[in-house]
Amino acid sequence: MKISFRIIVSLLFVAALASLGFSLFQARSDEKRLTSDLEKRAVVLADSLQGSVEQMIESGSLKRLHMFVKRFNRRGNLDGIAILNSSGETINSSPEVSKYLDKVRPEIIKSLSENQTVSDFVSVNGRKKYIYAIQTGQGNGINFGSLGLFYDTPFIDTILKETLFDNLIRFLILSLLIIFTTVLVVRWSITGPIAQLAGWLKELRVGKIKQPPSISGRADVLGVLADEIGDLVKALSISRAVEDERAMLRMKTESTWTPERLKERMRRELGDKNLFVVSNREPYMHMKKGRKTECTVPAGGLVTALDPVLRACGGVWVAQGSGDADRETSDERGRLKVPPDEQSYTLRRVWLSKQEEQGFYYGFSNEGIWPLCHITHTRPTFRLDDWIEYQKVNERFARTLFEEIEGEDSPLVLIQDYHFALLPLLVKKERPDAHVGIFWHIPWPNPEVFGICPWREEILIGLLGADLIGFHTQFHCNNFLETVDRFLESKIDWERFSAERRGHVSFVKPFPISVAPWPGRGDGRPAPSKEDIFRELDISARYLGVGVDRIDYTKGIIERFKAIERFFEKQPEFIGQFTFVELGAPSRTLIKQYLDLVSGIEETVQKINWRFSQGKNWKPIVFLKDHHTHETINSYYRAADLCMVTSLHDGMNLVAKEFVASQEGGSGVLILSQFTGASRELHDAIIVNPYDIEEMAGAVHLALSMEPSEKAARMKRLGEVVKERNVYYWAANLISSVARLRIQPER
Repeated sequence: MKISFRIIVSLLFVAALASLGFSLFQARSDEKRLTSDLEKRAVVLADSLQGSVEQMIESGSLKRLHMFVKRFNRRGNLDGIAILNSSGETINSSPEVSKYLDKVRPEIIKSLSENQTVSDFVSVNGRKKYIYAIQTGQGNGINFGSLGLFYDTPFIDTILKETLFDNLIRFLILSLLIIFTTVLVVRWSITGPIAQLAGWLKELRVGKIKQPPSISGRADVLGVLADEIGDLVKALSISRAVEDERAMLRMKTESTWTPERLKERMRRELGDKNLFVVSNREPYMHMKKGRKTECTVPAGGLVTALDPVLRACGGVWVAQGSGDADRETSDERGRLKVPPDEQSYTLRRVWLSKQEEQGFYYGFSNEGIWPLCHITHTRPTFRLDDWIEYQKVNERFARTLFEEIEGEDSPLVLIQDYHFALLPLLVKKERPDAHVGIFWHIPWPNPEVFGICPWREEILIGLLGADLIGFHTQFHCNNFLETVDRFLESKIDWERFSAERRGHVSFVKPFPISVAPWPGRGDGRPAPSKEDIFRELDISARYLGVGVDRIDYTKGIIERFKAIERFFEKQPEFIGQFTFVELGAPSRTLIKQYLDLVSGIEETVQKINWRFSQGKNWKPIVFLKDHHTHETINSYYRAADLCMVTSLHDGMNLVAKEFVASQEGGSGVLILSQFTGASRELHDAIIVNPYDIEEMAGAVHLALSMEPSEKAARMKRLGEVVKERNVYYWAANLISSVARLRIQPER
């Protein structure tokens, strides 16, 4: 009530001041108007009487003059008239005027002496009178100097009082309306919503987390507070989810996750069921090398993460066949057992035409969605033809998957990445009994950025066909739910982190992906030493830095090289002592941006090498562009003094975790971009802003000059994180979460 009282008093005070001011102004205006009207009437009457009076005086008809003057006694507001001579003596006057003429005579005489018209208000016995007198001539030997008209004017004061009284009544009515309206508006728009929010906060305090009350239509003034309340709900829910995750982590990391432990978990979760994985990139590619056919593993985090899972679980991996020898190494249905040395699971290859691959993969996926989700200031390109091919390929993969899951009861399908945003809905329509999960390996942008996509609603609807949607970080989960809330009619539950649309509930959870522990990744042979690597490169140096990337504009490779250049400028004592080797895997070479990127990288390397090279046996940077084997990459990891992962934006970046996994017992230093998902877990890395060249140059110097004991301590802590939260732990959580979901029939 206090706020209502203060508002009412303030409004009434302002209204009273305004009403008083307008009333005084109106009274003043009315007084001027009435006075002006009275004067005009007096002028007209005086002019009309003057001639008659002069004629009667000239003719000497004093008796007739007396009767004439008497006729004007008390006519309306006119008290009467008076005729005075030039000496101020009365010639004749109306009876009413004669009663007070002596009291106003001096004013008239004064006017006569100054030879001017009299027009003024005077007070007679407490009543206001108006006098108007004009000078006139003489007749029949009688001099007279003035004809005066006398008006009784209390009516003016009466009218002014009525005006003020009417305004007072209006003010009182206005005050009542102000009080009523203020109380109503304050209660509806302020005190009522505040009471609702207070009640909700009380429930929140005692642990009953629920959606805040809807006040958007009632309290625009509290809009900012309502938004903050909504953010508070999400923040509390996120904090609780993180704490639950930590609690689960403490329980589940009592022993390290291994392939055997994962198999045991999957046996309990899936029984004798298979796991069906769908991705664009295949885990094994067959390429022709002259007359021979070689099986290679494509670069990329997806293959690195999922191949160990399928080895442990068994099942079917559906992917595009992209090797030039893939057809001849597969059966008539595009199937073969992999890996070649173990044959743990089945690879089902899907064949795409050049047109389909161009529109689906190079076009919509990598010129549209990829730059859209990676906020690296690269403009996405969306073309209708690419979108059509994207839909066709998603349908093609759906038909292939249906062939593989035919006869399976409640199959568990795990779809991978942004190439198949439409696939979850396609699968769910055909097989509503399926447990469908999709893991989005790249970042998810905020709603404003995602809103650029012309087919944003279709993509979101396709993704919401899944029972579980996974991202690397909680931040990406929040962005996704906010995007759904912005563009689709759906129900968002921030406590359970889910979106419900048309009766189907999709859960959105973070699952930070990882790599396999080092013992399961190598072949048991000792890795080459740093000296062996320098000898093979024909380089003489003391320190080795390494970068491993698929050549992509999101990886910050050129920025990394510029930081190394700046490092040599600031620390010239390391010239001839430090060499950085970049292992770059060519990618998407049919896209012009990627071709330009390769040219830019090579030009930057040549420029830096030309500037700092002092002899033929040393180079600042070595750029090895090729599809490198895991064995080659691991040898560089283990020998390196430092590894630079400087992505401009990345969902996770498994290179950082691969490097840590390879350093078991080692003391290499990891320099890690703050814009990677890995930076949320690997806190003992040197975290840098990849856009800050000076900071990265300083990080290189810090890594090379760091005390060996600190290096070892940092890497030990990093190794514990990667070892405990390895890829088997990730797979167990993700697959178990999908398998345990209770599938409800569509409404």
